[in-house]
Amino acid sequence: MDFSMIISEQRIKKAYEEGEFKELPGYGKPLQLDDDSGVPQELKMAHRMMKNAGYTTDEMNIKKEMMRIEDLIKACDDDLEKQELQKNLNENMLKYNAMLSKKRINTNGSLFKNYEHKIENKLLK
Repeated sequence: MDFSMIISEQRIKKAYEEGEFKELPGYGKPLQLDDDSGVPQELKMAHRMMKNAGYTTDEMNIKKEMMRIEDLIKACDDDLEKQELQKNLNENMLKYNAMLSKKRINTNGSLFKNYEHKIENKLLK
């Protein structure tokens, strides 16, 4: 820790002990940990819909990574690199399916795949 960090920590601790934070809004109330303040404004509605549907941020990140790898595979000319990308895609698919199977969501059915592709196509337009 550098000097300024130590001084800052000491001042914060002193202010807390003297009760200077008691007048702040929200003091003593639980934190809102599922807050979406870090989500850009244009994505908040989609984020909330996915969250309400039971998807976690981890699931969304893995799905996004899978879509990125699929795009790389389409653009790749090197067979060795394509195999490595396919291996990476398969690992991510296993993780994704494991996450969904814990929630008892069947991702292997044709109905699910068809619906999933329709949603992806709408979101990517």
